[in-house]
Amino acid sequence: MNLDAVHIKVRDLTMRYGSKVIQQNLTFDVNRRDIFIIMGGSGSGKSTLLKHMFGLLHPAQGKVLINEASLWDAGETERRQLMQKFGVSYQAGALVSSLTLAENIGMPLELYTALSRAEIRELVELKLAMVGLAGFADYYPAEISGGMLKRAALARAIAMDPEILFFDEPSAGLDPVSARLLDDLILELNASLKSTIVVVTHELASILTIGTNSVFLDPETKTMLTTGKPADLLEYCEIEKVQRFLRRGATKEATLCPNK
Repeated sequence: MNLDAVHIKVRDLTMRYGSKVIQQNLTFDVNRRDIFIIMGGSGSGKSTLLKHMFGLLHPAQGKVLINEASLWDAGETERRQLMQKFGVSYQAGALVSSLTLAENIGMPLELYTALSRAEIRELVELKLAMVGLAGFADYYPAEISGGMLKRAALARAIAMDPEILFFDEPSAGLDPVSARLLDDLILELNASLKSTIVVVTHELASILTIGTNSVFLDPETKTMLTTGKPADLLEYCEIEKVQRFLRRGATKEATLCPNK
């Protein structure tokens, strides 16, 4: 497997809600094993783009290609097979409150595999241990903290060892220490699972700590302004909006911006 190969291609993507254009003319690549950051100001369509990338929303125009296969040009069976390679963690966690952590995490394994209950339980306990929640399998979501809920949602996202993980604001609402621990966990999952990870976040510390590649969405022009490693954009990008976002008030002069 070529680790430098493009894993996800977004080509000429336009996103709309009814007649309202959210973003247009989006074209960028996500390389295999990237931690790819979708960033931009409030209302720029970050979460909407994420949902287009994992097949929850249909593009108004353009394509999303996974390993060169188009999500929406594929037949229903092929699309389901592609989407089974994804793991998704939503901003609010989206755990079912009436189910234990073990039941929540085991749900995709029950739906999409022929594993026995004992085998599923063993895998669930392994995934919980991977996110630092060993011993919490029989707890309900209401019985654990917000940071633990985020990690439990990650455990469910990795239940089936996905090729690609999609995270929507994983550290939203967490204190700085918990957010940093979650960043460390994302780095560990990237290394241990060898998954490509796509993250929506506005947290500057997370963007610069974990991001290996990114796209910057602008709500005013309704398109992307640049792509590249966030740390490189911070150092070299001359686009004022990108600088304001990444520096949050700093005044260091920029010199050069990578091409789209």
